[in-house]
Amino acid sequence: MANISKRILVETKNLSKDPPPGISAYPDEDNCRYFHVIMTGPSGSPYEGGLFQLELFLPENYPLNPPNVRFLTKIYHPNIDKLGRICLDILKDQWSPALQIRTVLLSIQALLGSPNPDDPLANDVAKMWKTNEAEAIMKAREWTREYAVIEESH
Repeated sequence: MANISKRILVETKNLSKDPPPGISAYPDEDNCRYFHVIMTGPSGSPYEGGLFQLELFLPENYPLNPPNVRFLTKIYHPNIDKLGRICLDILKDQWSPALQIRTVLLSIQALLGSPNPDDPLANDVAKMWKTNEAEAIMKAREWTREYAVIEESH
């Protein structure tokens, strides 16, 4: 724990004390730089009702470099590929050390509500989104039901 910065400790504390709406993020027991994330799909989006698992890892040079984040839950989205990698400007060239884990997670949740097929990571999904948006949304809903909805056991 010696190489964990005060900033990471403060951000971790703030995430547990005041979590972003619809998002839970907590550090791994064995690695304070690795976070387990559960995100609800935004209401009014094809991902509504879904619980998505993500992983977030803070590199050694955080906050100078952005966190690495990916979806572990399979998702049909033009900006998220089949490996769960996310195409989001603040995770790449628009990163600023002024941003925080909270900002990143809220931005990813906003991306779920506003897919951008003009800046795709999953080209096949983006093509579908552009040529037949209704079918793409239907498929996103199907995948959400299939992969991101936890069935209650009775």
